[in-house]
Amino acid sequence: MTRLTAAVVQAGSHLFDTARSLAKARELVREAAAAGARVVVLPEAFLGGYPKGLDFGVTVGARSAPGREEYRRYYDAAIDVPGPQTAELGDLAAELGIHLVVGAVERGGATLYCTALFLGRDGTLLGKHRKLMPTGAERLIWGFGDGSTMPSVDTGDVRLGAAICWENYMPMFRTAMYAKGVDLWCAPTVDDRAVWQATMTHVALEGRCFVLSACQYLLRSDLPGDVHPVQGDDPGTVLIDGGSVIVSPLGEVLAGPLRDGEGVLTAELDLAELARARFDFDATGHYARPDVFSLLVDDRAKPAARPAVP
Repeated sequence: MTRLTAAVVQAGSHLFDTARSLAKARELVREAAAAGARVVVLPEAFLGGYPKGLDFGVTVGARSAPGREEYRRYYDAAIDVPGPQTAELGDLAAELGIHLVVGAVERGGATLYCTALFLGRDGTLLGKHRKLMPTGAERLIWGFGDGSTMPSVDTGDVRLGAAICWENYMPMFRTAMYAKGVDLWCAPTVDDRAVWQATMTHVALEGRCFVLSACQYLLRSDLPGDVHPVQGDDPGTVLIDGGSVIVSPLGEVLAGPLRDGEGVLTAELDLAELARARFDFDATGHYARPDVFSLLVDDRAKPAARPAVP
C-alpha cells in the first residue's frame, strides 16, 4: 500500500456518562470510515472524560468531602482495559476494517490513568499507552505510566505510536518512540492553544512521520449541571476549542487546524513521503551520534507492590 487515508476526530465527550460518550464515538468513527479512513484517532480522555475546570475540592493540605464525591463519580466513569468498552470498540474496528486509537481514562486497581488504546482492524486490542507524566493538576486524578506501555504498533502497512498531549514536549520520550520506527504519530490531546500547531509541525519534521493530532471540542453543556467549572455555568461556554490537525513528514499541514466546532478531518497520506523525508534526516539513524549520545529506556512494568510468592 502506498497511500492510506487517516482521520482525526474532534469532539467533546460527556463527563461522568461513558455510555453516552461511547455512543458518540461510534457515530463519529463511522463517519470517518465512510470518508475512507483506515486509521482513526480520537482525542485524549474521550472515554471517561476530561474534567476541564474542575478542582475536585483540593487545596494544599486539604481535600473536601464534595470533591471526594466528585472524584468517585469520575472513577466510576473510567473503563477497565480490557473490558466491555474495549470489546465494543474492537467490534467496531473489525466491522469497519480500520485501526482505532482512542483516548480513555483507565482504571488500574484504585488508580486512574490517561491512556491511548490501539484497536486493530481484526478487533484485537493491540496495546495501550499510559501517559507518563500527567500535567499540572492532572496529577491529582491520574497516576504515572511507565516504560512498559510505550508500544509501536505494526498495522502491516505502517507503525503507529502515541504521545498524549504534553508528552509531545518530552525530548527523551520522543526519541524513544522515533527509535521504534513510528510512521503515524498519534497525538490525542486537549491542548487547544495556537502554539500547539508549532509543536505538531516540529514533531512531524523531527520524527519524519505523519502527525495525527485529535483534540476535544468541549462545551460547558457537555458537563453535568451539578458541577461547576471555574469558567462559569453558561452552557455555551467553550472549555476546549479544538485545533485538530494532520501534518506530513516534511511539515505540510494536510488538514486543519479545525476550530469552533466538532468535526472529522481526513487526509490521504502518501506513504512514500516517509522515505523521501528521511533521506536527509533520521533522528535515531544516520543523523544520530551514538558515539556522543545514548538513551537508556527502562521498559519494565513498575507495580507498586508484588504479592508474596509462597
